[in-house]
This record gives sequence, C-alpha cells and structure tokens, in this order.
Amino acid sequence: MLTATTLTKRYGDHTALNGLDLRVEPGQIHCLLGANGAGKSTTIKLFLGLLQPTSGSATVDGIDVAADPQSARRRMLYIPETVALYDELTGLENLAYLAELGQVAERSPSRLKDCLAEAGLQQDAFDRRTAGFSKGMRQKVGIALAIAKQAKALLLDEPTSGLDPQASAEFHDLISRQRDRGAAILMATHDLFRAREVGDTIGLMRAGQLRRTLAANSVTALDLEALYLEEMGRSA
Repeated sequence: MLTATTLTKRYGDHTALNGLDLRVEPGQIHCLLGANGAGKSTTIKLFLGLLQPTSGSATVDGIDVAADPQSARRRMLYIPETVALYDELTGLENLAYLAELGQVAERSPSRLKDCLAEAGLQQDAFDRRTAGFSKGMRQKVGIALAIAKQAKALLLDEPTSGLDPQASAEFHDLISRQRDRGAAILMATHDLFRAREVGDTIGLMRAGQLRRTLAANSVTALDLEALYLEEMGRSA
C-alpha cells in the first residue's frame, strides 16, 4: 500500500533522507522512531507529495506520488501533530467541510455524526464550536474524517505529542481500529512505549537513514529502548 523505493531527498549538500526502502501493508501500523532531524517528517511529506524526491519513489496503492499526487492523496489521510480546524465552526460543521474537500461521497449529517461517534467524540461536542476543543478532541475529528473517507492509508506525524496518557491511549485505540479495518498506517513518533504497544513493525531512523526494522512483538519495552539508544549513539 505505502511503498518507498530508494527514496532520497537532498537540500544542496544536506541529505534529509537517504535511500529509504519501506513498505507498509494494508492492516499494518509501522512506527518510525528517531530524534528530530532523523528523516521521519521528510518521509511523510514525500508520501503526501508536499516534497519532490531527489531520487527514488514513493507510491500509494501503486500510484507514484510525484507523478500523480492528487490521485495518491485521495487514497490517504494525513493527521498532523495538531489537527487544524475552523474555530468558529462546530465539530460537525468542520467535519462536513473537510469531507467535502476530501470528496467524500456519503456526507449526510447522520453519516458524519456516526463517524464522530465512532471516533469517540462526545455527542454534546458535535454542535459546539471547536474553539474550545482540546487537542485530543481535534484529533478525533481527524479520525472521524478517516472513517468517513474510508482512507486506505493514514500518515501520522507526532499525533500524540502533548496529549495526556489517557488521551494518548484513546487515540492509539482509535488508530488500531483503523488498522483492523485494513488501513495501512505510517506513524512518526518519539514515544517508544506507545510505538511498541500499537505498532506492528518499528523502524529506527537516524540522520536520514532507516537503521533497523523490527517486529514490535519481538522486543520488550526495555529492549526497544536499548536498541534505540544504541542506534542513536552510532556514528553516521
């Protein structure tokens, strides 16, 4: 579903991503771990078509993103660290607007309310302006859009940064449900514990390179921390 083949991005003499080979299958969550500047966000931006690769390719459902970014985007949904909503609109109105932009076929009020409920947003928030929404509530509107769109792939960039433990656990439960319905999910994160809990596979990135890939259920949390620190301590 999501495939990177020797994907590379350079800015002059700086290599932000160096020859990434990666595949995320339908029904799989792949977590990218690494410090700031490791190449995680660059990877996601290349899949979204926000950056042009220097070489190599990123494909979504067999579509080359650089060649046909619009067709690729129709198959996926991006959830950033903070979901941007129009504060003067209600939760339901924001979802309706985003669903229209995303060319969601079925976007009746009843259908969109069902999506918000499935995403875990409290019913009394549907018709409330989002100016007072917490970050966790905003993320749920993003998940509701993924449900409405039936997105084949989800790209997440530090989606739980700043969330309290309960909200983080709720968000990852929602993501797991999207995985279970067959979505391919690529998530950049700093959270080793949650990556192991929610991920199927984990990639350790440093200095634009994917240093190691492992099955999440093959390591304990302590093992993962040790491997992470080992890789981050290696010379480039």
